[in-house]
Amino acid sequence: MTLRRRSRRVSQSNAWPGVIEAYRSYLPVSATTPIISLLEGNTPLIYSRQLSQAIGPRAQVYLKYEGMNPTGSFKDRGMTLAISKAVEAKSVAVLCASTGNTSAAASAYAARAGLRSIVLIPSGNIALGKLSQALIHGAKVAPVEANFDACLALAKSLVNNHPITLVNSINPYRIEGQKTCAFEICDALGQAPDYHFTPVGNAGNITAQWKGYKEYRQHRKIDRLPVMLGFQAEGAAPIVHGAVVKNPKTIATAIRIGNPASWQGALTATQESEGAIQAVSDAQILEAYRLLANHDGVFAEPASAASVAGLLQLARTGYFTSRKKRQTTVVCILTGHGLKDPGCAIDSITMPKPLPPSLSAVSKAVGLG
Repeated sequence: MTLRRRSRRVSQSNAWPGVIEAYRSYLPVSATTPIISLLEGNTPLIYSRQLSQAIGPRAQVYLKYEGMNPTGSFKDRGMTLAISKAVEAKSVAVLCASTGNTSAAASAYAARAGLRSIVLIPSGNIALGKLSQALIHGAKVAPVEANFDACLALAKSLVNNHPITLVNSINPYRIEGQKTCAFEICDALGQAPDYHFTPVGNAGNITAQWKGYKEYRQHRKIDRLPVMLGFQAEGAAPIVHGAVVKNPKTIATAIRIGNPASWQGALTATQESEGAIQAVSDAQILEAYRLLANHDGVFAEPASAASVAGLLQLARTGYFTSRKKRQTTVVCILTGHGLKDPGCAIDSITMPKPLPPSLSAVSKAVGLG
């Protein structure tokens, strides 16, 4: 009995505490900040043999699987801090515009904190897996007949006229929380990777991750910085083209954004790191989406696969061989879980037909006879 109790105490003391407690000294919180957490963070960094071989004999490619956060996306990292600070500021409600993942995180953390949550979504342009999360967490959801950018403009106006907190990535606490992804990558590798690949939609993620790497170097936790490479979908690539896209189109709903809120932050990250923002097609995204599932056993939402699509695109152009490094370490950010958008998976495969309850029929169908 005594040994069992001691084991339980040790287990609890070693448990992951969530990103705020894990990285408190790097975050804008005080001893009196109420911490609203679902124990987000500590997501797996998965080695990909398939992708490493595609890059070259001395390459090591890792997948930072942010879909393993509590609500299934990287948004939880920023939301734990945004909601904690909203509670500290005595807010009674939080508001966001969303293509899906932000609404899921905002509504979950608001429920945890006992706050009302309000969500503006582009009508008909949000994956049902994400919408169901916001609804089940009790959010007041308003579908708007407009795209994400128009929804965000409406959200800003509402905040200006009502005492509520906006928790989109223009909220500085969101960026502060999201930078912890870079901390975790460095802690796992013992150093920053050579290259950091990430999908780009509203561009808060690449902005935050670059901030995290720079802060870790300032604190001498690492002695180098990665090259930051971000990827937008061809039909929603305003940063690539240098102009707002009024009607963004892509199968990757999470990055279907025509006027990113953190546009300048993304440019700063790539310019300072000698990286780039490029575009990949929906066909490339789906190719990477299936490759991850079939070869790595990782089910990520379509937008997540933009980072891997970008990796494969650069590999085909000889980008890595031209660098002449003895060894290349790459991290691809997978921003959300595939169950966020199960419809995409179903649409991209051929569903098996029903079989008679016959041993011969089943054996033949599954390739055993």
